[in-house]
Amino acid sequence: MTDQNTQDNESGVRQRAIEAYDGAGRQANDAIDDAPLIALAGGLALGAILAAILPRSQAETRLLRPVGDKLTDSAKAAAEAAKEAGTSRLAELGLTREKGAETLRSIFEGASDAAKVSAQAAVSAARTSE
Repeated sequence: MTDQNTQDNESGVRQRAIEAYDGAGRQANDAIDDAPLIALAGGLALGAILAAILPRSQAETRLLRPVGDKLTDSAKAAAEAAKEAGTSRLAELGLTREKGAETLRSIFEGASDAAKVSAQAAVSAARTSE
């Protein structure tokens, strides 16, 4: 009789585990359907964590180094081209570093003057009301 109870308990535990697994799978699918971008971001984060944790084999290093180098070179070239194009376009519009600095100085001086005038007006108003 004890063996039968043990088998029944094991069967019940097994059944509950299967149901819990199925329920978790359904919830995960529902979450993915409701927010696919969040699920994608979570998957990418999990992949990045796993990639950081797992050691890279010599074969991976040998095979991936040229790809990584090529991607790095391409990214640097793209960034440099974007910087040059942006700088060129700003120069065409007459927006140079010097003009930007001059504009910022002018804004700060104007704000400083406005603060002084406001403070003087407040002092004057306070003296008048006494």
